Amino acid sequence: MTMHVESRLSLAVVSGFTAGTLATAVQMLLWWLSATPVLETLLRDARLTAAIALGQAVLASEPTWRWDILLVATLTHFTLSIIYAAIAMPYVRRLSVRLAIVTGALYGLMLYGINLHALTEFMPWFSVSRGWVTLLTHVIFGITLAGVGRLLSSTGRGARNSPARH
Repeated sequence: MTMHVESRLSLAVVSGFTAGTLATAVQMLLWWLSATPVLETLLRDARLTAAIALGQAVLASEPTWRWDILLVATLTHFTLSIIYAAIAMPYVRRLSVRLAIVTGALYGLMLYGINLHALTEFMPWFSVSRGWVTLLTHVIFGITLAGVGRLLSSTGRGARNSPARH
């Protein structure tokens, strides 16, 4: 049976928001563990992300606490997280839990390649974010996205009438 549009949207929103939040927390923890200045790097990445919507002029500003840049960066981050979830959910919600998690990890690797390599042809400012922390963060994002989507699909919270295979 097919999922209702509202259920698919709800599943994507919850999965994307959860994965985006956890990935950001993990990324900040990994920065801290690797002695990378957390606040400075967070503000830098906020400018990089805000530049997607506001243009490259944002990159010239100092990496300070600016609510407008942080707001646009946060909205952009979660919008992309939800879009990525909406793309993945029709596939991962039908998989076994184990396969969904493996698929999520591979999806995260693919997103890393797209975001930090392919799209840097158009937004070269993101190349500064390449590295093992960002790679691992994308994998965590994919695993979380797939895991939450699969869990909600199987419990019926994310989808009415969705098949639940274990």
